[in-house]
Amino acid sequence: MEDIRDVVRDKYGEIAKTRTSCCDPGNSCCGSSNRADHAGKGIGYSDQELGSIPTDANLGLGCGNPTALAALRDGEVVVDLGSGGGIDCFLAAKQVGKSGKVIGVDMTADMISLARKNAEKVDAENIEFRLGEIENLPVADNTADVVISNCVINLSPDKQRVFSEAYRILKSGGRMMVSDIVLHKKIPDELEKSVNAYVGCVAGAMLKTDYLKAIADAGFEEINIMGEDCFGSFGETLDPYVQSLAKESNLSIEELREFGKSVVSIKIEGIKK
Repeated sequence: MEDIRDVVRDKYGEIAKTRTSCCDPGNSCCGSSNRADHAGKGIGYSDQELGSIPTDANLGLGCGNPTALAALRDGEVVVDLGSGGGIDCFLAAKQVGKSGKVIGVDMTADMISLARKNAEKVDAENIEFRLGEIENLPVADNTADVVISNCVINLSPDKQRVFSEAYRILKSGGRMMVSDIVLHKKIPDELEKSVNAYVGCVAGAMLKTDYLKAIADAGFEEINIMGEDCFGSFGETLDPYVQSLAKESNLSIEELREFGKSVVSIKIEGIKK
């Protein structure tokens, strides 16, 4: 597990410093704010939302917009698991207002540094960024009204622990809203060993049925799938990420395209009674 964490920490630290993407071995995917904005719009962020946050808060790394579905209210406390550059924290902070609070947690020091610099740019007094692992959250019991996460839990080597931690820090009646990557069928063995596939949110993804079971086993009730969409660029044969996966795994482009049909972005809500 520590080996996996080290690989993810190193890769996302590089992303924080270079503003490139997790899913492109080159520097063309999200190397500019235009590319990151394009990626953001593709997963549900509006022009207004993207224009209201610091430019470097959006690194084009998500697979959904959890704040759009969480129905945040004034005065609530929100904890973001794997907060990255802070995009969802800044959007949540606007919704909970000055009487509310947002806590972003990330295990990558470079991401925390970037997020804090972004917060300074906009004088965000109701946001705090904490360094820590989402399997061992640096947050007290019964702190949050809402837990959100955006395409991060799939990167954890212990997802059951993540959901248990989310349950622990939520108040009674609190809710969890996550956007994440899940699979409809088992990943090919050749791809499961790929580092690029892991940091690109694919090789670490769980089967959808197992993912839902892990949420329920953590204690959540009223588990509701709010949306489900195809994810990734497996259908684009010239995409550099697909090309790199084909080379690393020795799978053909056609085999990758077929597997890609089973990779989905899912939006899930759960309630702590």
